[in-house]
Amino acid sequence: MSKKNNIRRGRFIVFEGLDGSGQSTQAERLTERLNKNKVKAHLTKEPTNNLIGGLIRGQLQGDWKSTPECLQLLFAADRAHHLQREIIPYLEKGISVVCDRYFFSTIAFGSLEIDDWQWLKEINKRFLLPDIVFYLKTSPKTCIKRISDSRFSFELFEKEKKLETIKKSYDRLAKEYGSFEIVDGEKGIDEVEEEINNKVKKKLNLI
Repeated sequence: MSKKNNIRRGRFIVFEGLDGSGQSTQAERLTERLNKNKVKAHLTKEPTNNLIGGLIRGQLQGDWKSTPECLQLLFAADRAHHLQREIIPYLEKGISVVCDRYFFSTIAFGSLEIDDWQWLKEINKRFLLPDIVFYLKTSPKTCIKRISDSRFSFELFEKEKKLETIKKSYDRLAKEYGSFEIVDGEKGIDEVEEEINNKVKKKLNLI
């Protein structure tokens, strides 16, 4: 599986951002909009609901612990399986795939505990590149407030100082990958959705 641009009929769209940025909501809304406009689209996410994804979520929620390197290798293994069994088959059928998080999350969140930026990129270098990446740029303060308003417990990475470091990594990724489209995640849900729809129409000619 070599890392290259998507040449399949379906478009590969990724949503990224800090926890609480709203990327999951917007991924769902875009998928619904595409299907309503008779553009076949499939929504998926990482980590997956498969065996490896379950191990990852268990560590993020504090059920077990390993080294940061082990966690990132689990993310990569989950991603390889995800691509082979789900993402690529849909793309080859001409169905667009909307993915809530991808390897950019591995790099951004992984950089919190692993200072070897190149290693984080290396373990993901053979994976398929998305056609477009929507980065919902949102302040850590806003994200923490949204998280605290919506649930009782926080996962491993959901603390303001950590989110500030992760945000800097996302900003760096946005400069390194030309497929990034920065969206102001501080805006209202409907306003963010409209901006994303306009970019999908302009960049991918889907809606």
